[in-house]
Amino acid sequence: MSASTTDRPSAAPTAAGGVAAQLAEALRPFVGGDLPVRLRAWDGSEAGPADAPLVEIRTPDAVRRLLWRPGELGAAQAYVTGEIEVHGDLDAALTHAFAVAKERNLSGGGRPSAAAMKQALRTAKDLGVLGLPPAHPASQARIRGRLHSKLRDIRSISHHYDLSNEFYSLILEPSMAYSSGYHSSPEQPLEEAQAAKLSLVCRKLGLEPGMRLLDVGCGWGSLSLHAAEHFGAKVVGVTIAAEQKKFIDARIAERGLQDRVEIRLQDYRDAVPPAGQEYDAVSSIEMGEHVGQSNYPTYAGVLHDAVKPGGRVLIQQMSRTGRWPGGGPFIESFIAPDMYMRPVGETVAFLERGGLEVRDVHAMREHYVHTVAGWLERFEANIDRLTELVGEEVVRVWRLYLVGGAMAFRDGRMGVDQILMVRPGSAHTLPWVRDF
Repeated sequence: MSASTTDRPSAAPTAAGGVAAQLAEALRPFVGGDLPVRLRAWDGSEAGPADAPLVEIRTPDAVRRLLWRPGELGAAQAYVTGEIEVHGDLDAALTHAFAVAKERNLSGGGRPSAAAMKQALRTAKDLGVLGLPPAHPASQARIRGRLHSKLRDIRSISHHYDLSNEFYSLILEPSMAYSSGYHSSPEQPLEEAQAAKLSLVCRKLGLEPGMRLLDVGCGWGSLSLHAAEHFGAKVVGVTIAAEQKKFIDARIAERGLQDRVEIRLQDYRDAVPPAGQEYDAVSSIEMGEHVGQSNYPTYAGVLHDAVKPGGRVLIQQMSRTGRWPGGGPFIESFIAPDMYMRPVGETVAFLERGGLEVRDVHAMREHYVHTVAGWLERFEANIDRLTELVGEEVVRVWRLYLVGGAMAFRDGRMGVDQILMVRPGSAHTLPWVRDF
């Protein structure tokens, strides 16, 4: 996949030394030695290995931004604004950078030394790039309010999901499933893999005609509609994204499913029915990441209280280990503000403390790599229309998001799991032998 609309330019005479050499020397303490990439500066000078990925610093603003925001956030801001360009394949370039960082034992977690910062500032002064920080990119989230209050959650979800239904339709497959598919092979078309995932969820939940399903965080309705059309369920889906509800309501009308699917613009905390009116089954597909660490016990309680005793609950949820449970500075600032991920074992413990009995945990990490590959293929095929819809900056945000996400699942920094549970208190109907 191309990282930019231009390939690496052909070799041309460059200034001897120049800005690139000065930057390379100032960066040595930060990158653990010689540059791991070929660096081109705004004066045309170059430094670094000739056979390494080419990174172009197009404007002094990029250096100024990195001085004020060292590390991932500053680099991401400079990339999405076009102040920095990565020529060629973005995946290959980032993979190379990660490999060098691992080889040099650069955790990225420590503060630069005083001497390193002093040298960086001296270089910046010599280059005439010192000054106030550049303005934040327009695409960067600015979410205010108490963390995970209902109003703030609406704002956070709106930032990501309300770009427009057409935008997502150009990236996702026709069912608009914005979650990992279930791939029988890397070659399986994305549409088939998503249908297989939706059917797998319905089978795990034991859905039969007439059963009542609550779909918590229903997205664009892929599971709600699939459960009604193919398994005969009566579905209530809840979302706090107004654009999603409009989209699903139109599909319900098109398919004549008004008697089987109802979509509510409703916070998950308000979705529990009165006692005695619980649902036969509850699903929640890649929504639990958005409820936050402190609110996860509440979320687990909603899943428990919304299903009848003996009924099944299934969630599909991403997991993450190490630093940055929100996904890192770029994801937290540009894609999914307030998201929180944890190791799958910690999520299982939350659910068990919420009163649910965990029956199966199905790891699907490798499947997400192929799902994102399908999204990337559609993204690049529709790049002109996507740019018309949201502009070049948001397109660059999404290219970095998709490429980085695929790498995280491929390299094991993130996972995704389906967790199947039952509510104790009555006999369940799970089969003795799993044949889902």
